[in-house]
Amino acid sequence: MNITLTIVIVYFLLLFAISRWTVGRRGVACGGANDTFFRAGRRSPWFMVAFGMVGASISGITFVSVPGMVLTSQMTYLQLCLGFILGYVAVAYVLLPVYYRLGLTSIYSYLGDRLGRRSHQTGTWFFLLSKLLGASLKFYVVCIILQQLALDALGVPFAVTVVVMVALIWLYTRRGGVGTLVFTDTFQTFCLFAALLLIIYKVVALRYGDALSAVDALWAAVRDIAADSRSRVLVMDQWQSPHYFWKQLFSGMFIVVVMTGLDQDMMQKNLTCRTLREAQKNMCTYGVAFLPANLLFLALGVLLAQLFESQGIGLPALGDELLPQFIRSQANPQSSIFNLQSSIFNLESLFVIGIVAASFSSADSALTSLTTSYCVDIRRTDGDERLRKRTHLVFCLLFAIFILVFHHVNSRSLIDAIYTIVSYTYGPLLGLFAFGLFTPWGVRDRWVPLVCVASPLVSHCLSLLALHLWGYHFGYELLLLNGLLTFGGLFAIKSLE
Repeated sequence: MNITLTIVIVYFLLLFAISRWTVGRRGVACGGANDTFFRAGRRSPWFMVAFGMVGASISGITFVSVPGMVLTSQMTYLQLCLGFILGYVAVAYVLLPVYYRLGLTSIYSYLGDRLGRRSHQTGTWFFLLSKLLGASLKFYVVCIILQQLALDALGVPFAVTVVVMVALIWLYTRRGGVGTLVFTDTFQTFCLFAALLLIIYKVVALRYGDALSAVDALWAAVRDIAADSRSRVLVMDQWQSPHYFWKQLFSGMFIVVVMTGLDQDMMQKNLTCRTLREAQKNMCTYGVAFLPANLLFLALGVLLAQLFESQGIGLPALGDELLPQFIRSQANPQSSIFNLQSSIFNLESLFVIGIVAASFSSADSALTSLTTSYCVDIRRTDGDERLRKRTHLVFCLLFAIFILVFHHVNSRSLIDAIYTIVSYTYGPLLGLFAFGLFTPWGVRDRWVPLVCVASPLVSHCLSLLALHLWGYHFGYELLLLNGLLTFGGLFAIKSLE
């Protein structure tokens, strides 16, 4: 336990050191504190942005949940990742040229220029609601895992855990903003994948013991993973299934277009690259890297399932429990049936580092983008440093309050409902941007909020109807339906002026 906490403390000290260095380095070069916070002076190296964005996209929930997916859906998640690549190409060559041509700080400014102020603010509020709910819920789940794994034993109250963790994010982002995140995300992505690879190495060592050399054990693991039924990737014969290939492929493409290309959180770092061409290289490189990154998580899931079965241990009912259950077993060597020799980088420490790196790289990015969007889109200023500082602090406080409310309610149905709400609220953004980009018309701006609120409600009713009449389960393609309904509503209120 002391080793784990020591490693985490050293980790945060390194984050603060990076933050101080970037603020000093960029404060002069970028021409001001707000320019550093919002845009990083548009001087970020594209390869660092690409590497860091991989980590920012992998939340703590991803670190826990993706390995367990193999228990229920094999490796079919990779079909979605293939669609992601198509989506990143679309973002790089359709959306980024628009953003760079207009010199945007917040991407929702495009809606104001193209459709009107109500459209601009409607898109912004949908983003603020989606990001605040989604990011705080993800961080809540990670706080729970860390509390149960390490901090309960020390008698640390959950509220203290939440406040301290959110305060740490505020401390290293409050001055540097996105200018700091480009560098801290690179560091955190390195830590995340180092932890993941070392966990895989230790699982392989447990699975194959001392009978094989490290290289032979690795090849044996690759062969066993490939031969395992849980490594199935393609589903081409069950069109009703949410895992059907074409459904997943196109859903993955639209998920990226909306949740990356139309999301200020993900686009803000892209817009710090020096030129459009560098931003496009960043986006395409990042998109391709997402596939092998998730393959590693899924491979770990298959290895853990095989290890459980070889030891005669029942697999957990929930896939999310696969990796945590294994780590908890290792946290108590006396009761561990795996009997892995501990070291300074034991499995508990690696798991905590991986979770912390994944969760902080996504949470800090979310809080910075919330601050940027509120200042630029709602208050319509990017030069008021006092407003920016107050806004950043308020969003950090809201972040902590939301997490504590989730913990107080402690309802699985509430968590599922919030995830559903967040998945619906991105649909109107897809419809708004599609209408602006691909039609020549304006809209009757005062009716736009009504259209954007009605579309998710109608989408939900249609999904229930499809399930009742045809037994069809909407999956990620519900996002596309929501966007189409918003587009249709905007068409109905179009203006030819």
